[in-house]
Amino acid sequence: MSATFLGMPGNFPKNAEKAVQNSQLRFNLRKATHTIRGKRASVVGELPDWQELRAAGKAIKDHTLRNLDRYLVQMEEAVTRAGGTVHWARDAAEANRIVADLVKATGETEVVKVKSMATQEINLNDALAAEGITAYETDLAELIVQLGDDFPSHILVPAIHRNRSEIREIFLEKMPKVPDNLTDDPPALAEAARLHLRERFLKSKVAISGANFMVAETGTLVVLESEGNGRMCLTLPRTLISVVGIEKLLPSWRDLEVFLQLLPRSSTGERMNPYTSMWTGAVEGQDFHLVLLDNGRTDVLADEVGRQALRCIRCSACLNVCPVYERAGGHAYGSVYPGPIGAILTPQLRGMGSDLDASLPYASSLCGACYEVCPVAIDIPEVLVDLRAKAPHAAAERAGMKVAGWIFNDHTRLAKAQRVATRLRKLVPKRLPGPLSAWTDTRDIPDIPEESFRDWWERNERA
Repeated sequence: MSATFLGMPGNFPKNAEKAVQNSQLRFNLRKATHTIRGKRASVVGELPDWQELRAAGKAIKDHTLRNLDRYLVQMEEAVTRAGGTVHWARDAAEANRIVADLVKATGETEVVKVKSMATQEINLNDALAAEGITAYETDLAELIVQLGDDFPSHILVPAIHRNRSEIREIFLEKMPKVPDNLTDDPPALAEAARLHLRERFLKSKVAISGANFMVAETGTLVVLESEGNGRMCLTLPRTLISVVGIEKLLPSWRDLEVFLQLLPRSSTGERMNPYTSMWTGAVEGQDFHLVLLDNGRTDVLADEVGRQALRCIRCSACLNVCPVYERAGGHAYGSVYPGPIGAILTPQLRGMGSDLDASLPYASSLCGACYEVCPVAIDIPEVLVDLRAKAPHAAAERAGMKVAGWIFNDHTRLAKAQRVATRLRKLVPKRLPGPLSAWTDTRDIPDIPEESFRDWWERNERA
């Protein structure tokens, strides 16, 4: 049997306990996640072959990960042939140094950014600030988070925890040239952001992006977005730097076709994204640099169970159906990757050396809703259980689980243990002592029957 532990270590429970006290936060999260969830269900229901598409997406990703070394070299050769420059970054520090040196080489001190989970993962904005370079987010939700000195709480909708009144207050306080009579009407807020960002787009000579996908056969990068800010960043500046995780690779354009159906439906509940930008190498005099980011991904790839997390296409569908995320929100996870996918990705990328990271595999009820909606069929509950077994636990708890495994792995020992438990059932306390109390703090111990099913079956069979 696998060693699945009972106690929940670390900080996630404390963070979640604080978050659930905020009724406004819970209202904002519920309204937003249920809206996106409904739109997703509607457009997914239009496709009779959705499960076949899902299986194809899983198979393509698994094939790519098994041959990642070969496809990465193919990607590098294709980008280089197209006039781009490829850089390899072992970890966050190396990636940040590469990007900062590239920006400094242009002589610029400001950059505009397309929404990018990889750059958030390596904390690029702070690293650039330390080098005297200011990064301006151009995605509307990321802009709200940046102006509000806040942290993202959702992969797709980073400001999901904010309502429009709060956004209006942020704009009035932090955004220059905003009219005093700005309302909280969504079109008015969008227009204010558009005017603010247009100046940035026209002034900036350097842009930084991520990518949703990379196509190895041609060296093409693909960004899907809804606002058009990405296309402005990708085309206007003289220098474009893309920081992309090595797992974002696809072998061919034929493979990309599958994901252009899976991603929009799973993320925004749309049949296709309003803007799909693709570029190959350096185009029209623009300098292009691709930074391929590892930052723990090869270690994840080596894990037989955990490697399936690398299939993730960052659609956020698992967040929108998760009952834990809906109540606790993204900040409780303490990572740029919140929700169910964050609960398995973050501990694998960062390790479980901190209390917070060790607690993340427990940030789930294991209901399986995340697996049901995942467009690439990541069995998140399976990885969660595997990580729980690997998380640090008290010696007494480990000893208790070894004893339990010894009993459950042999039917004779299990039968004897059941008979002993039946005889001693009146002595079993309602609350277990020591580290086992973590289990009974939130659960009731079921009444032990006078006779085990095993004994009942044996007696009735003989009769």
